Amino acid sequence: MDGRIDVIDRGRRIAFSFDDVLKYHGGGSPGGAAIGFKVIEGALPLLAPGGPCERREIVVATAFGGPGARDAFELVTRAVSEDRFRLDPTLARPDRGRVLERFVFRLGHGPRSVTLLLRHGFVTEEFIDLARAETRDDEQDRRLTTLKQELADRVMARPAGEVIEVAGTA
Repeated sequence: MDGRIDVIDRGRRIAFSFDDVLKYHGGGSPGGAAIGFKVIEGALPLLAPGGPCERREIVVATAFGGPGARDAFELVTRAVSEDRFRLDPTLARPDRGRVLERFVFRLGHGPRSVTLLLRHGFVTEEFIDLARAETRDDEQDRRLTTLKQELADRVMARPAGEVIEVAGTA
């Protein structure tokens, strides 16, 4: 299920697909790219109920430091290069357990903001163990590559509302 994300860039409507995100990212972290895509896809209608957001006014803060998600945010919003992206470890929610604690995303546009959480069932303990390992052998690297793609497949097969949950709005 590859949706489309529409934004406005200086008065012009543009759309991004998940394929666009993968092309920009390069494919090293497809699971994180998929999560970032679904976060944006789920957040934007809440931030601008009447239509697309101006991409250069979207602010992103997250406890998740994965390069795939960061690149999804950058492609769609330009938030990284324009200094509207913040990696904020204080957003982590340890009460969600070590697998989900960092998958917290706060996006803002004008006076509105929304905090989104990744739902249970997408990221596995094995994935977290391998991703956070200080060293990996070749077999572990191959396994992590497989897990990244499986994560992307699981995430992209579901609508945004089944991947992320709204934890708060303002």
